Amino acid sequence: MTLNPPPPPSQPTTPHSPPNRRVLIVGNYCHDVLIQNGSVVAETLGGAASFISNVLDSSSVSCELVSKVGRDFRYEVTHSPIVVPEKVTTVFEAYFDLGIDVIGHADRVLKRVSACDPILPSDIPDSRFDFGMAVGVGGEILPETLEKMVEICDVVAVDIQALIRVFDPVDGSVKLVDLRESGFFHILHRIGYLKASSDEALFMDVEQMKHMCCVVVTNGEKGCRIYHKDDETMVPPFVAKQVDPTGAGDSYLGGLVVGLVEGLAVPDAALLGNFFGSITVEHIGQPKFDLMMLQRVKEEVQRRKKQRNLSINHKNDQEEFHARLTPARFSCVDSPVQTELLVNGLSCDR
Repeated sequence: MTLNPPPPPSQPTTPHSPPNRRVLIVGNYCHDVLIQNGSVVAETLGGAASFISNVLDSSSVSCELVSKVGRDFRYEVTHSPIVVPEKVTTVFEAYFDLGIDVIGHADRVLKRVSACDPILPSDIPDSRFDFGMAVGVGGEILPETLEKMVEICDVVAVDIQALIRVFDPVDGSVKLVDLRESGFFHILHRIGYLKASSDEALFMDVEQMKHMCCVVVTNGEKGCRIYHKDDETMVPPFVAKQVDPTGAGDSYLGGLVVGLVEGLAVPDAALLGNFFGSITVEHIGQPKFDLMMLQRVKEEVQRRKKQRNLSINHKNDQEEFHARLTPARFSCVDSPVQTELLVNGLSCDR
């Protein structure tokens, strides 16, 4: 079965209309504090927007990022945020206990310690974009902001965490609400893609949503599933040794959009998402992608596009694409795991 991206809505054009920019990413940068056994393991740049832009920039996909931070923001980033002088940057604490579950993952409890301002429609540029990505993590995406995005972007991909997260007023613990109760449901028939983890997918009706947009559900080491209308496709994972799951789903979504921008069919783009997500779980904070690996990935993507254009029988095509990406995935296995302790972007001793 082959899934193709939902066709973009038709837009009026004039002889002098400027070309679309490629990708618009909307979501706040964050400061992530990882805590295990009562001690700080690392402090790093976080937020879905940071992980996604890292993937797109590394893959040479043009993107623009709209993000808000406070006066305390000290990270060096490629895409400058909007600084709100009277606010502090959004901070999340991730608590890892000593227990390991049946699939080898450490349990994690997220708490939002502080939150910067939400992103308003007026913060969004008036340019047109091929793809929009609504990827808030701390409640910064508003319904009216998403409405602005669907107006100026041909296709919008949404991470469900931007819609269904709520935060305990006392300790900031992250909780989830049903998608129908999120305040965003009336807009979702206008988006192209909705991404959720297997845990988050419990808070929506997949059978209903797959007739409104393309739904992608990630499931860690089991890969992901794509639901669109009456079709369902399982996309295989890549082997990875988990160090920190933070940002893996974000890198996945970045890889998916890279594939879509490059013209891959949805299952192939999702496989590329699995590829980048598997690398991210092996690092604390953002991974630094190996340049040789990135070049091999680009070559395989171009080969895949040519193969699909020439091939009549697509059976087992994805297995071959997976097999060809796997050597690139492990071309950087000797790269050290990033465990350096960072405080607001600055290296320091443990």
